[in-house]
Order: sequence, then C-alpha cells, then structure tokens
Amino acid sequence: MIKFENYDIWGFEHALRGMRNPLNSWEKSDSGWEGLVDDENYYIGPFDLALAQRLIQAGPEHRKFLRQIMVSVDITAPLYWWKEFDTYKVGTVANSSSTMHLIHTRPITLDDFSYDHLGLFVTDADVGWDERSIHILEDVVSLLNEYRELYLNTKDRQYWWQLIQLLPSSYNQRRTVTLNYENLRSMYFQRRNHKLDEWRIGFCGWVEDLPYAEELIMFDPKEDEDGAV
Repeated sequence: MIKFENYDIWGFEHALRGMRNPLNSWEKSDSGWEGLVDDENYYIGPFDLALAQRLIQAGPEHRKFLRQIMVSVDITAPLYWWKEFDTYKVGTVANSSSTMHLIHTRPITLDDFSYDHLGLFVTDADVGWDERSIHILEDVVSLLNEYRELYLNTKDRQYWWQLIQLLPSSYNQRRTVTLNYENLRSMYFQRRNHKLDEWRIGFCGWVEDLPYAEELIMFDPKEDEDGAV
C-alpha cells in the first residue's frame, strides 16, 4: 500500500521564464494562467513546450528549469519502500513521522502495515493463498502490543527495544516530501518497471497524473522515434 495526499505544485511560471534567459527570448513565451492564478491551471503554450522539450532532449545540464518546478506531497508507504526511496538524496527533502519516538503511543493494528500480497502464491498451475503468512503477522502485531503495554506500565527500555527490533519492514510510515520535476523524471524512468507495486503502479501512476507529466517528466524522444509510445 502506498498513498499520496496533500500535494502542491508550484513554479511553472518562473521556471519557464528562466528557461528563456539564455536566449533573451522572453517575448516568444506563450504560456500563462487559465482562470485562477494557480499552478494547476497554468497553461504551457506550444512555443514554450517545444523549447522545453528541446532542452530536455539536450540533457540534464540544459533542462535545469525542471529543477524549479516543485512538488510537495505526503506519502504513506512501508519501510521497505522508504529504504529504496532514501537512495534519492540530492534535490529531495523529507520530514517523517518518528517510529522511534511514537511507536508506543497508540495500539498497533494490521492497518498499520502493507500486507496486500502476504500469503499470495502463484505457480504454473494455480493461484492461491497460504494463510500462515497473515497469521504470523497477526501474531507479531499481538506480541508488539504486549511489549507496548509492558513498556507503558514499567518504562523499561528493554520492552521498547522489542518494539523497535521486532517491527516488520511492512510497517507504514508517513513523510512529507519535497522534490522537483527533474527528480521525478529520473525516478520515473528508473522505477517504472520495478518489481514493487509501490513503485511501478503507485509512485509512477501518481507521477503520470501530475500537470504536464507526459510532456515534461515522461517525455522521451528516443521512444518517440522508435515508435514505442
């Protein structure tokens, strides 16, 4: 399970204005707002889009304007996904809920975990479920809550350690993340065929719905030439 909530996008106007600085061609800009002054209502004209895509095609050193289109979003995802996300340190900022300090503050439930594939097995002959897996997670959750109660009642840190070291990597954590269209472009192409649903379906699906994602983030002239898209 992965969720994307409360996202904001800003910077289209100043990014596209700056894009034209090296050419001193501001008078050729044909972009602007449709209705309210809101980046989700920002319209990129055909002249600006053509220049933007030429810069994208020319490489990272030329498409610097993408780094000025900013996105902030609340992401709730399992720890095993965050471990991979944390490889993207340059140009991203994340502020997370604290597992260390808050794990004991409320009862732990199955809903705190991503377990949609737990127990699923696929063979050449059949698709089914091995119920032992979900029962093991239920037992772990029950044991975590026992240690939680012991810690709350005694304040003995040995019980807190049981919570921290026993916690499965499927535990969901929420972070507020700030990144930009250049980050998203790199992550999209690196992860769109990833084996994790959280990347391939969740993250990449969310990126595809962002304003001008197809034209700026997903744009790949090599694929266009090959007829792949």
